[in-house]
Amino acid sequence: MANDFRTGKVWQNIIAQSIPLILAQFVQLLYNVVDRVYLGHMPGDSSMALTGVGLAFPLTTLIAAFTNLFGTGGAPLFSIARGAGNEERARKIQGNTFSLLLGSSVLIFALCFLFREPVLYLFGASDASYVYADAYLKIYLLGTPFVMLATGLNGFINAQGFPRMGMVTMLIGAGLNLVLDPIFIFVFHWGVSGAAVATVISQMVSALWVLWFLMGKRVIVPLQKKDMKVEAGLTREIMSLGMAGFIMQGTNCLVQVACNATLKIYGGDLYVGTMTIINSVRDILSLPVSGLTSGSQPVLGYDFGAKRYDRIRQGIRFTAFLGIAYTLLAWLVVITSPKALLSIFTSEQAFLEAGVGALKLYFFGFFFMAFQFSGQSTFTALGYSKQAIFFSLLRKAFIVVPLTLLLPRLGLGVDGVFVAEPISNAIGGLACFLTMYFTVYRRLGREPRIENGKGRRKERS
Repeated sequence: MANDFRTGKVWQNIIAQSIPLILAQFVQLLYNVVDRVYLGHMPGDSSMALTGVGLAFPLTTLIAAFTNLFGTGGAPLFSIARGAGNEERARKIQGNTFSLLLGSSVLIFALCFLFREPVLYLFGASDASYVYADAYLKIYLLGTPFVMLATGLNGFINAQGFPRMGMVTMLIGAGLNLVLDPIFIFVFHWGVSGAAVATVISQMVSALWVLWFLMGKRVIVPLQKKDMKVEAGLTREIMSLGMAGFIMQGTNCLVQVACNATLKIYGGDLYVGTMTIINSVRDILSLPVSGLTSGSQPVLGYDFGAKRYDRIRQGIRFTAFLGIAYTLLAWLVVITSPKALLSIFTSEQAFLEAGVGALKLYFFGFFFMAFQFSGQSTFTALGYSKQAIFFSLLRKAFIVVPLTLLLPRLGLGVDGVFVAEPISNAIGGLACFLTMYFTVYRRLGREPRIENGKGRRKERS
């Protein structure tokens, strides 16, 4: 069978999936990062523009959460079905995921557009920053169906063994964004509105590319209209497994709201903008380990469906070791070059002065993130949805959000907001990884397993 993950060394399969995926995710990240880079160096109101875009983050993250609910739920089930040789089930999973993404995107657009003003003020906007946040968000929301389809369905290209084509999805859109951003921002003088227009156009082109490829003849399991009728049983399975990704992004949204609202009280618009820059740096530095663990999921899922348990253990060990090594290196870069990292996004001295100390606090012990990524991706790839959901909630909702609200009030001020992150990384990351090791890794092949990806448990004979 073409694109059969049973052949070759496990680490080579993971790298073959991960490298194009990392590049694709980096290009996808350019959608928003390029906006922030250009806006941060825009003459005049660059600081308020960055703050406004930062206030829109929670809603854009909410869109990503619903994308994950269906996209990261459908793709692993799709891989397991392919590994088990059940192509009919794989087709239906892919078709149902498309319909769920499209339908939810229309509803999300309508609700977010109608209620954006009270929501932005709830998220920490001032009268000055609201103008910029609203100008960006009301245009960005128009691209909701495009971004959800492009991102949510791209995983099915990767899951069929075409990671390079998945990378092209992002290259096309980000290339357009990179070109259109300076034209709309600086030539047409549209400011934050121009950044949003460039992003929407780029997302639309990416979505059209994904649909064209998945409906073409090159893919193993094409996207077909007959498989798009939503089935209640498949929807429950997709949402059950995708709930972990949904909660991870949903709790990211909650954290962003808590951070922005608290920073508005203790630091004002300056520190809300500073957090926007720090989030951008985090997105860049965490991308390789995120791409590595995401790239391992179709490989682990396929081998799980094929009952190749030794190969799964090899894959888990490889991703954990490489992830820890990388995040240690990234932490060293933050310690030695904080100002250089911040300067990518701003040239304003006030941001640089506020950001150096905040960045070092935020990234302290960054390597603990590798434990979270490794454990979380293993749970998701093998269909352990309850564990994946629990540890998504634990780190963000039960640790970082309460600490973000509490520590500043205990006398730490704005520093308390930035210290909450490393504490949550250490506690949540270790708890996730150790639980995965003792309850999944050590028991593979000896414990009840998922039969045919349908959520039924059956003892191994």
